Amino acid sequence: MGTIISRKFIQNYGTHVITSITIGGKDLIYIKQHPSSSLSVVEIKNYIHDLGHQRFTENEIHTGSGPIRSMNKERENLGFNSQGVYPQPPSTPYIAAKEDVTVIFRRRGGDDLVQSHSEWARTVNSAPDVIHMTLFPLTTLLEAAIPGKDHLIRAINLYLEYKPPIEELRYFLEFQLPRVWAPIRDEHPLHQRKEPVCPSLQFSLMGKKLYISQEQVSVGRKPITGLRLCLEGAKQDRLCIQLQHLASLPKILKPYWDAHITIGAAKWQGPEEQDSRWFEPVKWNSFSHVSTAPVEHHEVLIGDASGVYIVTGAQLGVWDFGLKNVLYMKLLYSRVPGCTTRRSLWDHSPAAASSHPTVGPSNIMYLDPGGSGVGSSDAGKFVKIVDRSELCKGPDDMPGHWLVTGGKLGVEKGRIVLRVKYSLLNY
Repeated sequence: MGTIISRKFIQNYGTHVITSITIGGKDLIYIKQHPSSSLSVVEIKNYIHDLGHQRFTENEIHTGSGPIRSMNKERENLGFNSQGVYPQPPSTPYIAAKEDVTVIFRRRGGDDLVQSHSEWARTVNSAPDVIHMTLFPLTTLLEAAIPGKDHLIRAINLYLEYKPPIEELRYFLEFQLPRVWAPIRDEHPLHQRKEPVCPSLQFSLMGKKLYISQEQVSVGRKPITGLRLCLEGAKQDRLCIQLQHLASLPKILKPYWDAHITIGAAKWQGPEEQDSRWFEPVKWNSFSHVSTAPVEHHEVLIGDASGVYIVTGAQLGVWDFGLKNVLYMKLLYSRVPGCTTRRSLWDHSPAAASSHPTVGPSNIMYLDPGGSGVGSSDAGKFVKIVDRSELCKGPDDMPGHWLVTGGKLGVEKGRIVLRVKYSLLNY
């Protein structure tokens, strides 16, 4: 069962079937204690008891269900009666707003304009509402031998977890493949590779040199979804770039980008060496700089039906200007015929931790394996200079099928940073 069928199934039938419904009414009080609150468990428990006793007994002060409002930390001497209780009862149990507690009153069924709980309860029979449903997954009704059942279950689980727009579901599902960081290094202490001769950057007169790996990293016909800068070597003094890509080609791209499709030679794009307008010093103007020029492919415009160019490789390099060496980045572009660019954006935000499976080296591999004092000290120096955040887009970034189409280096607060341009394609 393919992604098209899975999308149609979810669109036509949903994900669950309702097996039972409870109709009636309920009157609830929700209390949320924020992490910054200093109230003890006993204080909260006593307040809940007092508030519940007041609301649900015959001697209650009339309160309505009202909208949500949260306590303002700066507004002192405000009680819980400012938390969405309307009209606000003057004798509602008091607690200072600085305690960071939110109270929410919610009713289902009955006449919500009736404030007294006992009076409201008498209106439930004339205006009931659904207050509980039992749901049963549709996939459990399918016979085990039906082809594609496992694929449908996975599609439904992904849909429920990330909730992509239904019109984007097919593309979203196609891109939910394992993601791999390239290149993969063997960092076992017994298999240390010989460190190549590299150009370097220097940020002060007596400072350590940061060597720059000029390795060309390319992944072929596999969509790239993220980039990051890394520190390698026994002393963590060699800067390199890594690419996050899908482990295989999504089916949606195979008619345009499969191995037998002619796409022409890939092209390297990078900044101009003579264009000093983009040169920014990392620390001091007399020492190493970074070319912050954006790297993009300008031959194809948004909506151009002749095809689009997406990033399939990256390389760092250094222009030799003495002490003012300049770090730059080149990107390798490959053509995807028959597709157009729907939307593009520059993203400056590091990727948050995700539950999506990632195959490849973890951050541990960039620690000094020997734990030597020299290596740790040097690594600490360059960690302050190089931002190693992962710039990626995955299933959490709706609509979930972003590709890397550009990038640039930058300098922020004395650190070398990486920024990425992403695009959505029309297939």
